[in-house]
Amino acid sequence: MSGSNETSVSTHILDTSRGRPAASVPVRLAVRSGAPQGADRDWTEHATSQTDADGRCKGLPALPEGTTHVRLVYETEPYLVEHHANKHSANERIQREAAEQQDAPRVRDSVPGSFFPEVTVVFAVQPGEHYHVPLLLNPFGYSVYRGS
Repeated sequence: MSGSNETSVSTHILDTSRGRPAASVPVRLAVRSGAPQGADRDWTEHATSQTDADGRCKGLPALPEGTTHVRLVYETEPYLVEHHANKHSANERIQREAAEQQDAPRVRDSVPGSFFPEVTVVFAVQPGEHYHVPLLLNPFGYSVYRGS
């Protein structure tokens, strides 16, 4: 951050089922100003990026002055299909082991592609702050938090 009044955002994705960063996931950042009056009110696309080998989106630009809310959209389906589809022999073993657990989701319970084709996170921001918002992702769940 070059100026003390700039508001900035960074993010990264960790695939918690693999214990590895999620690389090559497209991420879109949109902004809006003012009090929210509806989910799609006045969103302006601000930047696009992609996670690197460490699962990080580096170089997202500072937010425009007056931004009050940020929306991050993670395009997770291509990543999840590539790394968790039933076509991989390692995943067949994992699926078999999961099927042995009473409450484990099974492939038959899923839809073609991925269960979460995208993850959208919306949060409020204050001027001059930096917001690091990690995404912890697995084929059947995700979590986000404000990091440091």
